[in-house]
Amino acid sequence: MKELIDRLVRPEIRALNAYHVPEAAGLIKLDAMENPYVWPESLKTAWLDELRDVALNRYPDPTGRALQETLREAMGIPSDMGLLLGNGSDELIQMLALTVAQAGRSILSLDPGFVMYRMIGLFAGMDYVGVPLQADDFSIDLPATLDAIERAQPALIYLAYPNNPTGNRFDADDMVRIIEAAPGLVIVDEAYSPFTDSSFLGLLGDWPNLLVMRTVSKMGLAGLRLGYLVGPPAWLNEIDKVRLPYNVNVLTQASATFALRHKSVLDEQTHAIRVERAHLFESLTRIETLHPYPSEANFILVRVPDGQANSLFARLKARGILIKNLHGAHPLLQDCLRITVGLPEENAALIDVLNARSN
Repeated sequence: MKELIDRLVRPEIRALNAYHVPEAAGLIKLDAMENPYVWPESLKTAWLDELRDVALNRYPDPTGRALQETLREAMGIPSDMGLLLGNGSDELIQMLALTVAQAGRSILSLDPGFVMYRMIGLFAGMDYVGVPLQADDFSIDLPATLDAIERAQPALIYLAYPNNPTGNRFDADDMVRIIEAAPGLVIVDEAYSPFTDSSFLGLLGDWPNLLVMRTVSKMGLAGLRLGYLVGPPAWLNEIDKVRLPYNVNVLTQASATFALRHKSVLDEQTHAIRVERAHLFESLTRIETLHPYPSEANFILVRVPDGQANSLFARLKARGILIKNLHGAHPLLQDCLRITVGLPEENAALIDVLNARSN
């Protein structure tokens, strides 16, 4: 069997590890940037009543027209821009790569960043160019980025706004310089838009190569796996050609449409997360051995003393708290942990363990 695998599977795929999601049963889950709040019982009941009429024996609307209309209204999507739905942002990233992939073409992004830009580019046979962020504050190294664009001539450039896993929002003027220098598409990934007041959505159309990608996962609908891409219709019409038929299932379409009609509930929850983010950041700052970085997402990146990331991660897990250990993921993330903002009581439990560690 090994001989057959070695002969048929591409070497670059054999060299990869599958994307790992750790077991979280019984743990306080602060590792995956999820909204920790649940719906009120009255809203759950209304949602379940609506699902009774969903025809599970029929294929879904191939373009999700009702969902698209609700998304446009709820998110303020410009009426002259196209809208494309995906099975999470990951599928949209895959569709973008498949649309432009050719031998010798590349994807460029800023590192450390979302790992799926690189991985999906590799799956599509594209090269990946990662430009390191500034070491002190994870801001864009604009000269290095513009130089890399000139050399690599990337077909796709991804700019996360705010960035994962660092949590910071890049300087908008730097991003404009990148958009204007790009020979191909620039995708501004606004997965964490519920937790910041800045967006490029209103700037769509100012440049012919700008697209904005978002997800409903972080606002509280992670289980639905729904992402959306917004941009000039001419571009989205081409990208739509590589979309698999019926890619967004009937339950996701019905549930997301319902949830977005009650977006005020989700907005209240994301506001609560913003408030709690400030409290958590202040608590982390008080622990002298830790260095938390300012965040406009629903998580906080924390640098711990040299050589202690692995042991602190293990200690927290042993105490029933799961966070993300980023030590070893990228040189700029040495001794770094990423903490999702949880419920007030979950964050308090985390701080109690960290304070016990520092004393």
